[in-house]
Amino acid sequence: MVADPRPQTLAGKVAIVTGATRGIGAGLAEELARRGAKVLITYASASSEPIADQMIEKIENFNNGSRVAKICADLRNLSAGQTIVDASVQAFGPNIDILVNNAGVEVVNPLSDITVEDYNLVYDLNVRGAIFLTQAVLPHLRAPGRIINISSVGARAGFANLSIYCSSKAALEGLTRCWAAELGDAGHTVNAVNPGPVQTALLDNIPKELVEMQKSATPVEHRVGTIDDVAQVVAWLASEESRWVSGQAIAASGGFAMY
Repeated sequence: MVADPRPQTLAGKVAIVTGATRGIGAGLAEELARRGAKVLITYASASSEPIADQMIEKIENFNNGSRVAKICADLRNLSAGQTIVDASVQAFGPNIDILVNNAGVEVVNPLSDITVEDYNLVYDLNVRGAIFLTQAVLPHLRAPGRIINISSVGARAGFANLSIYCSSKAALEGLTRCWAAELGDAGHTVNAVNPGPVQTALLDNIPKELVEMQKSATPVEHRVGTIDDVAQVVAWLASEESRWVSGQAIAASGGFAMY
């Protein structure tokens, strides 16, 4: 097979991408590998293992020196962060260069119907999981490390019936700025990417009238985004070329969100 024509900007780098067997996460893992990275893909349940195996087979055929490994770990469990790091160390050695906190879940419910179970489901994964995985990665993060949090335009917008999801993404954005301030002296950058609506299975959970409103308000081509639209932004943030960018939340939304 002919080697991938993409620039090998991440050759020799080790990356962890969480929630990487479907949707945006799968596209992010694939793009980092296309650019030469060694990628650990994580997934939360055994039912996703066949998908992980298919991704591994695909990436192994890139013929560009990239490598890939997998680990089943549910980030809602407090032990998952260390489990993921241990898997990366076993597969690729002691250093980690890139962490993409992508795993997330959403609940669509009006305020009057939100339950404690809804809250725990979303916050245990979207916020707590990201915190403690990042903490576990730190001792292995090789400067200049790149931490990239996948947030949402919902972090700064008010969408009815999405208060738990949007507030969890706002929390992730706040963590991004705090970590950027805290980890800069170690040579690391921390940024967030805020996708607008993206054509994935999760889009079916969003009220269709909201999606149509977002499309009409998107200056670039009046469409929802593709996974590749987001993956290119993440790949740049993971690269050396983004070295002077930290503490930022970049809206990958075709201009829908200009804040």
